[in-house]
Amino acid sequence: MNVKRRLAVSGGLMAALLLTLAVLWTGFNMMLLPVNSSDENKTVLVSIPPGADTGQIGRILAGEGVIHNAYAFRIYARLMGLDKEFIAGQYELSPASDLKEIMEKITGGEVYLDTEWFTIPEGFTVEQMAESLSGQQLLDGCRFLEIASNPPESMIEQFPFVKDAVGGGGYVLEGYLFPDTYQINRGASEEEIICLMLSRMNRIIDQRFEQRARELGMTPYQITTLASIVEKEAVAAGERKRIASVFYNRLADNYLLQSCATIQFILGETKPVLSTKDTLIESPYNTYLNPGLPPGPICSPGESSIKAVLYPEQSNYYYFVSKNDGSGEHYFGRTLEEHNQNIARAEQNKAHTSNPGQ
Repeated sequence: MNVKRRLAVSGGLMAALLLTLAVLWTGFNMMLLPVNSSDENKTVLVSIPPGADTGQIGRILAGEGVIHNAYAFRIYARLMGLDKEFIAGQYELSPASDLKEIMEKITGGEVYLDTEWFTIPEGFTVEQMAESLSGQQLLDGCRFLEIASNPPESMIEQFPFVKDAVGGGGYVLEGYLFPDTYQINRGASEEEIICLMLSRMNRIIDQRFEQRARELGMTPYQITTLASIVEKEAVAAGERKRIASVFYNRLADNYLLQSCATIQFILGETKPVLSTKDTLIESPYNTYLNPGLPPGPICSPGESSIKAVLYPEQSNYYYFVSKNDGSGEHYFGRTLEEHNQNIARAEQNKAHTSNPGQ
């Protein structure tokens, strides 16, 4: 075969390949278009079950006639990095919506309007959540706690970060039920509600989170545990990173953390002032007695506390004490001597606040 003929054959093959790719790309893009753009008034109620993977969801949507092709849905989800972002629930979808719009709904939790709302504040424990939600008659508190203590295998498979907590201590899901405002289907099961909350946490524990944890020499579970302590200790939002730095410094130099928040967790109540007896309670969560971090989180930290632990302030502080002046702020000390001076200042503030006329 002469050179010209070889070039002609190669050129022909390349042209055929490019044509094939163009046809495939055109076909794929057609799969992203609405099934029926003229059918704007038609809607379908579609249920996405907890634990459903991308393939299952694609088949459900295709079966309901709101997308063209389950395989194209799966490819699109993978390309957009959304294949683990789906939120279980009932959705009102239309065949007049394109794939991007449908994807935004089912990853954004835009569930059907026959819904109820609830809010979990930052710093809530699993037991506080159960009490709050059962008080609003949204779920059975005992069943909620049962799942939080022993999540089903399907839930652990759906949210792999939960594996780190199994066998830790207390409720397995303590610290992982993300504090936020949620919209749920009326009559949603305890498992569906928990999966929704874990889905929000899953957005926080991404590859950047895991990479940063490794850079700090920590596991994601340890980051969440420390963030839960910062959540409880910090009152003034601007101090979160500095408080995180104090705990990192103490961990690095093998100091006991001596976090009052861990004692409050053991007691199950918030005491204005802890006694010496309180700090001597035998518990693996007692950071006055046990070195390092406690076995697991003591509450559900918000995103700000998590970020503070991932990106703490660089400081030489090893101590902090509440100013006792109503600001919620703390005095920070580099040495025990400084800390004792700060304690004296805090006591003066407390006395002045209690007796402002004196």
